[in-house]
Amino acid sequence: MSLIEAIILGIVQGLTEFLPVSSSGHIEIFKVLMGVEIKEALLLTVLLHLATALSTMIIYRKDLIQIIGGCFSKDWNWEKRFSLAVIISMIPAALVGLFLEDAIEKLFSGNMVLVGCMLLLTAVILYFSDKAKRESTGQVSFPKAVILGIVQAIAVLPGISRSGSTIGSAVLLGMDRSAAARFSFIMVLPLILGASAKKLLEYNEVSSAAGAESLGSTVLIAGFLAAFFSGLIALKWMIALVQRSQLKWFALYCSIAGLIALGSGLFS
Repeated sequence: MSLIEAIILGIVQGLTEFLPVSSSGHIEIFKVLMGVEIKEALLLTVLLHLATALSTMIIYRKDLIQIIGGCFSKDWNWEKRFSLAVIISMIPAALVGLFLEDAIEKLFSGNMVLVGCMLLLTAVILYFSDKAKRESTGQVSFPKAVILGIVQAIAVLPGISRSGSTIGSAVLLGMDRSAAARFSFIMVLPLILGASAKKLLEYNEVSSAAGAESLGSTVLIAGFLAAFFSGLIALKWMIALVQRSQLKWFALYCSIAGLIALGSGLFS
């Protein structure tokens, strides 16, 4: 993998991880366009996800410090309730990641028809969430956390935006738009860190095998920095867009991208 390819993939990961356009779907599209086999660069994949996780931690650093500090309180407070809601929301996606990740990856790898269909589904979710009535509460109840966890698990399918589907679902469930964005981006942090640890173990196995690809440190650093800085920009932008109910433009984008991917898969 070249330096330019790593930077491009880093920017794609950083932007699409937070913008509601499906990072996995776009990574699949760019894999096909550039002829890059991401699985051969497993370490880069891990670093790109860690870069976007770091972006989230920086943007929500005050919230994270408050939540962690509140968990050490003797009282049953908002921070403990929020943390428990995050844990509950993790369960469906964690189960899918543990038992179905390989099957899903094989099903969608290079399959532009399925990716296109999922992008169109993302467009529908974004459109209706943008049209939803104004929020009624900033709290995330445990039943809502279960629903959002299931939505997040479904969003492992390439083409379905994790941020778009979870934020949109939270708004449709009556949550405050800012609270919906905060919960959506924080709830995925433990999953990213856990998945990264799992992939690092896989990388150790792959790297010890004969013929495994070894990427240079320059390529890895370039991809990480590209994902990190583009992630910072995208996350700030996304928070503002959610608050202003501007997701309909991403619904239009996903519709166009979905149709292009669908056409490419059907007629290529």
